[in-house]
Amino acid sequence: MTNSKEKIQESFNKWEEGKVNKSIDRFPERKENFEFDTGQAMKRLYTPLDVEVDYENDLGYPGQYPYTRGVQPTMYRGKFWTMRMYAGFATAEESNQRYKYLIDQGSMGLSVAFDLPTQMGYDSDDDISEGEVGKVGVCIDSLADMEILFDGIPLDKVSTSMTINAPASVLLAMYIAVAEKQGVSPDKLRGTIQNDILKEYVARGTYIFPVKPSMRLITDIFEYCSKEVPKWNTISISGYHIREAGANAVQEVAFTLADGIAYVNAAIEAGLNVDDFAPRLSFFFNAHNNLLEEVSKFRAARRIWAKVMKERFKATNPKSQALKFHTQTAGCTLTAQQPENNIVRVAIQTLAAVLGGTQSLHTNSKDEALALPTEDSVRVALRTQQIVANESGVADSIDPLAGSYYVESLTKQIEKEALILIEKIDELGGAPQAIEKGFIQQEIMDSSYRYQKEIENKERIIVGVNKFQIEEEAPKGLLKVDPMVGERQKEKIKELKDRRDNDKVKQALEALRKVCNSDENVMPYILDAVREYATLGEVCGVMREEFGEYKQTVMI
Repeated sequence: MTNSKEKIQESFNKWEEGKVNKSIDRFPERKENFEFDTGQAMKRLYTPLDVEVDYENDLGYPGQYPYTRGVQPTMYRGKFWTMRMYAGFATAEESNQRYKYLIDQGSMGLSVAFDLPTQMGYDSDDDISEGEVGKVGVCIDSLADMEILFDGIPLDKVSTSMTINAPASVLLAMYIAVAEKQGVSPDKLRGTIQNDILKEYVARGTYIFPVKPSMRLITDIFEYCSKEVPKWNTISISGYHIREAGANAVQEVAFTLADGIAYVNAAIEAGLNVDDFAPRLSFFFNAHNNLLEEVSKFRAARRIWAKVMKERFKATNPKSQALKFHTQTAGCTLTAQQPENNIVRVAIQTLAAVLGGTQSLHTNSKDEALALPTEDSVRVALRTQQIVANESGVADSIDPLAGSYYVESLTKQIEKEALILIEKIDELGGAPQAIEKGFIQQEIMDSSYRYQKEIENKERIIVGVNKFQIEEEAPKGLLKVDPMVGERQKEKIKELKDRRDNDKVKQALEALRKVCNSDENVMPYILDAVREYATLGEVCGVMREEFGEYKQTVMI
């Protein structure tokens, strides 16, 4: 310790023993222990004693290794993050109108929400889809629906993100086919498919196939897009849903990056060169209410990924080392009680994402704890981003919280604890094996239980829920999906099957069946099938028969 730090330690002790203790005698602190969401103790005050930073190696400069301060040299001084609003409900026609509304209101990119049957690879006329068609997103049964969804929206002018995982290959093929019909070549397409199946096994549950064929589909997409759709982000490795399931900030970073490591390993084992596919990897994180912890989380994630790609995978392309990420504000923090309070929560979370250096952002609407958002609430959510961008000043300087004793200390703490978890997962054989053994699921369950107990014991205050409650009337004006959507979709599928060339569909599906049992890339065959208007359920049905279905690990 330098003389300067010795002096600081001496003066700190004097301050604590004198001023602080006298103050506490008169005004006791609000609680005995202050903690981060991870459960780690939060100090009363952070000083130079808490920060050991090697500026060049730990921070560096924006746009260069280790990317702690951001992935672009000028960040938002060049252009703002992409304001990408997540939307989709009922039919393709209704969602198309919402997308056009969002574009008119200043949204820079589209983010498609699919209904549950689509996410699970079932058609709307399947018995298992009954009652779920169009409820939590738009239903897409075939290329015909995809054509309607993007009618009047030039796909060479917008960036589109699709939250789809198990059937990601099929929805991507449909998007490429729609673009072809618009006269847009695949090399002009920009956007992202989530395509992250590992987190489905632990956090969401919309899986179809077992781990091995699922990983094969993902690496086939990597290979195909590196050649045919080079501007497309082939995966959005998602910590968002891991956090929504109950993980804390450290777990979100660790489990997300461990999944990323597994995908890189799988692609290399499939014969791909790391610098051919890694530049198109992207990530998806959650923004919670603890502002400074979230900012530190984003900074730590960038630094860890840069080191992993450079040191473990020997990636030499700087774009392979730079962690690019989309952020969504935290749906699990929104409350049905006093929903106007959610506007404030989303504003705080927006600040966290921007101060943390996100590349794109979706802001949740105030009424999403009650129903799908109305146009008015979506507009307020979008305006939240626009106000932060244009009025707050936080986008005018890069990584403005860097150098804060608190933020730098917390960034290092999250990095250290996340690496410990990643090392445990490595010892178990990697993320797929850790999932099979139930390790990640158990960690998330324990964290979720702890969080809920804190709320029940009022150790964690949720305004309007366990404190500051009021008498409220039943909410009015909520968006309701027409229950007849499912019946209309059934009619559309019947009409489609009557007018398409069913012989060509059968041939395309049989070709797909054969390639499923070979080492050949499946993407061209899926694309051929959807061009002939094979339905999502038909394509996924062939793969279900050939690959089998995943059976969840039971946690006791």
